Amino acid sequence: MRIRWITLLMIMILVAGCTATGQEPTPAASPEATAVPTVTNTPAPTATPAPTDTPEPTATPTPAYETLTIRIPQSLSILGASLEQDTASLNLEGQGLMLEPTTAEPSDLSLVVQTGAPVESPGYGFGWRYYAAVVPFDTVNDALLPEELETRWSEAQPGPLVVDQATAALLAAAWGEGQPQVVEMDQLLATLQADDTAVGLLPFDALDPTFKVLRIGEALVLDATLLPEEYPLAFNLGLEGERAQELGPLVEPLTSGWENRDTSRLTSLVMTGVTAMCRLTAARMEANGTAYPARVVGAELSAADITHVSNEVPFVKGCRVDTSENNLTFCSDYDYWDALAAIGTDIVGLSGNHVNDFGYDGARESITFYRDRGIPIYGSGLNETEACAPLFYEHNGNRLAFIAALAYEPSYAWATESLPGACYYYQNKEALLEKVAELDADPEVDMVLVELQYEETYVPEPMVNQVIEFRELRAAGADVVTGVQSHVPQAWEPYGSEDEGGQGIIVYGLGNFFFDQMWSWETRTGLIARHTIYEGRLLSSEVLTTVLEDYAQPRWATPAERAEILERIMLAAPER
Repeated sequence: MRIRWITLLMIMILVAGCTATGQEPTPAASPEATAVPTVTNTPAPTATPAPTDTPEPTATPTPAYETLTIRIPQSLSILGASLEQDTASLNLEGQGLMLEPTTAEPSDLSLVVQTGAPVESPGYGFGWRYYAAVVPFDTVNDALLPEELETRWSEAQPGPLVVDQATAALLAAAWGEGQPQVVEMDQLLATLQADDTAVGLLPFDALDPTFKVLRIGEALVLDATLLPEEYPLAFNLGLEGERAQELGPLVEPLTSGWENRDTSRLTSLVMTGVTAMCRLTAARMEANGTAYPARVVGAELSAADITHVSNEVPFVKGCRVDTSENNLTFCSDYDYWDALAAIGTDIVGLSGNHVNDFGYDGARESITFYRDRGIPIYGSGLNETEACAPLFYEHNGNRLAFIAALAYEPSYAWATESLPGACYYYQNKEALLEKVAELDADPEVDMVLVELQYEETYVPEPMVNQVIEFRELRAAGADVVTGVQSHVPQAWEPYGSEDEGGQGIIVYGLGNFFFDQMWSWETRTGLIARHTIYEGRLLSSEVLTTVLEDYAQPRWATPAERAEILERIMLAAPER
């Protein structure tokens, strides 16, 4: 346009020169001629600015972007259907660059998915995405060999690998073409239940308690200490190409949906069964050291972020060991805390029906024992209000509320308005159900965990009323309901869908932990619940299995013993 205005100005000067002789000007034969007006008897124009209502136009520079191609595998549809569109519109103005997506090779840059090692220079890594190998919760098998994972993918042997479409595409990019069974995500559990040879794969953050998470070799995705380089279902996303390190940070916003496991938001909680360090258990502690019960299982339980104990008996200074056959009046001496410290105890539920065995003064002394040492307790208190109050506990941003109550006799164990003891469930049932619902609706609480000291039982099947009342608590909003009364392992009932009350589980009975009942195989066996909580919700619940030795010391069950225990409790599950 500047050329046109200069041309016009020259023409106007020429025209002015012609009119000085009185001759009619003749327009120049040029494409601009029609834009020049006829001028007669006018003075020559001077070089003055154009009128203010018609400013002289300036040239607009054409953007000079350098265009690079970026190859995007189909597998990365997992980041969202708009990835290619977002990439195409990503003008990196500060760098004078434009990225254009392509599926062809070679390309200037390429997004790649791999396992086994992080992306190294000159590439740029965007982190890891984790998957879990899963089966239905009531499966006895615990593990999968890495080589079996490979053959399931490549040959569908010894059974199919069941995945959704997005997972199948990602695995194809990392492992090559395979033979997966592809289903919709919401059909995965039903597909696995229909074929006991099948194994499913789920994104870590899509887990729920209806699935059992399998170990791959010795690696468990629920373990916060897991190294991704040693886990075959951890996938690294990276950018490769000559300028990958330079452009990686600029491309990173497009990969925001890739990482799905942040250990800073992960919490492991273990919950143990009947604990009563008295009678023969106390005698063994006196003979072998007060930490004796914890020597085998202590390291594993201490590794949890939160370790819970349901302690049924009071701490009374100088408590005398009484091993008489019919002794049912229980207490523990102060130094017996060593056994609970050795398993890393963080919180203590006090809903047991022996909390007042040494009278109200003994109960007050025991509560003072905990409080003087800064040990969080709930389920008992100096009065009914304290006993029924929730305990709030936070770890890694996961905000938990614990409630415990005694739904059994004797009446002298129940707290009153002015006397210490356990929160009596039936005296406070409606208020407790309302409190559970209130906590469930509270935006400051992520999970509600309720434990009941119910009627004592010696069979794996929960009682009819036990099923009804535990499910009432689930329906009110409790994410985990645990029975801490049973002296044998009882059934577990996982929930995973909104129709069933959201993510959660009922554990009807854990059996014995530190207690001396060696008189039957069933009372010697016990369960420990290990719950994995992620970003405020229950991802998974594991069943840990123990066997009591020497009247005091639980050990881990052998594989054969574990299989028997799991089969026993799975067969005892109530009808849904």
